[in-house]
Amino acid sequence: MHLNLKPIPRIKVIDKETFLKEYFIPQQPVVMENLSEDWPASKKWDFEYFRRKAGEIVVSLYDGTPAKGNEKSHKPAKKIKMSEYIDILEAGPTDLRMFFFNLLQNCPELLKDFKYPEIGVKFFKKLPVLFVGGEGAKVLMHYDMDLANNFHFNFAGTKKFILYPPSETKYLYKVPYSIVSMESIDMDNPDFEKYPALAKAKGFEVVLKHGDTLFIPSKWWHFVKYETPCLSLTLRSLPSSPKKILEVLSNVILIRNYDNLMRKLKGQSWIDYKNRKAIVNTQNNAGI
Repeated sequence: MHLNLKPIPRIKVIDKETFLKEYFIPQQPVVMENLSEDWPASKKWDFEYFRRKAGEIVVSLYDGTPAKGNEKSHKPAKKIKMSEYIDILEAGPTDLRMFFFNLLQNCPELLKDFKYPEIGVKFFKKLPVLFVGGEGAKVLMHYDMDLANNFHFNFAGTKKFILYPPSETKYLYKVPYSIVSMESIDMDNPDFEKYPALAKAKGFEVVLKHGDTLFIPSKWWHFVKYETPCLSLTLRSLPSSPKKILEVLSNVILIRNYDNLMRKLKGQSWIDYKNRKAIVNTQNNAGI
């Protein structure tokens, strides 16, 4: 048995009107192959370039170890210089990842290497963020708390994405008071005996190569596997509808703080409770 996945459409060239009409407004993912071809980053951005330009910057690295007890859910595994991290990437497989590294704050001279595409979308220009990972690293199935529309520009290396629309949430074992699926589920090799509802979910998949840009619509679930050491940039467009803005505020102010408080008070028993609820809720919703 396999996940029910279709390939994400690919297009070489797109104009503003077509992108808005066919992808952005209907909230459908697409890979744009030539959106960044005229950027300096398209030719310059590899690991040696970042070693020269940002090698002395200390970066936070994350791994695939689930948080336990009353640990914070986004605690970094270590902090080292970027040049040392690049050495680790080049030495072989590693699950260490750079997550949400803000170029504007940490390396503003690199802003001249890219530009915001003119495709009818208002970008949030304070958050051009870098994502880097080692061969074999995986990112838990999740959607973004701020419900942004993401434009993910891939440069060095290749990575695989699995995407699901919000309509499939009922099959994805969403953990209560969070925006993630259960950490015990490996979407790269799912156990359908333990998690049978996954077989009902209808999603999409793609492997991004150098120069590819993936549009991930707001609140779409995404799982990532780094097939090689990989370096990517995400530009974000924040939601503007009152309904989504209220949901973002609820996610950031109410749900996240309540979850952190319960982790602090109850520790592992709170995490175990949420995982049990994720299974019960999902399998009830899926009619299993």
